[in-house]
Amino acid sequence: MKLWQAALPLALLGGLGILGAYQLMQPEEEIFVAKAERDAPARAFPLLDAPDQEISFAPPPGDKPVMVNLFASWCAPCRAEHGDITALAAEFPGQVYGLAYKDAPEATRGFLQELGNPFEKIGTDRSGQGGLDFGLTGVPETFVINPEGKIILHVRGVLDEERREQVAAALAG
Repeated sequence: MKLWQAALPLALLGGLGILGAYQLMQPEEEIFVAKAERDAPARAFPLLDAPDQEISFAPPPGDKPVMVNLFASWCAPCRAEHGDITALAAEFPGQVYGLAYKDAPEATRGFLQELGNPFEKIGTDRSGQGGLDFGLTGVPETFVINPEGKIILHVRGVLDEERREQVAAALAG
């Protein structure tokens, strides 16, 4: 075997290592807010305080866009964004909904009792399948759905002032 044939796999491995290290050192450029035009899930969710009743967002209740925030009591970032959700609920009464993701109802109730309940209604997604139907990658996430049942905005992660303004613009129509 020639020397270059023996060195080739090592050179390729070294090149891949350098490429991997370069990628890891680059700043993360994740898209947190995305405009979307896809259907909201055609799934009905049991209500937190009335499990015999359900809510669906395809189409959403009413004739205005609605915001659906997927959250959980065990989610620290959900606590961090709660003030922004409360502000949106005050600005857009009747348009802010919650969906408790993989959470026990008593834990969700405790979370809302402690921080306040800004939501018009709260659905429950104990299995997590509904969140996956939405396109959830991890809580918290926020979706704005137009009156026709189309997701028009998807915010991954915690709402901050800039993202709250984008959600408010979508809710205003």
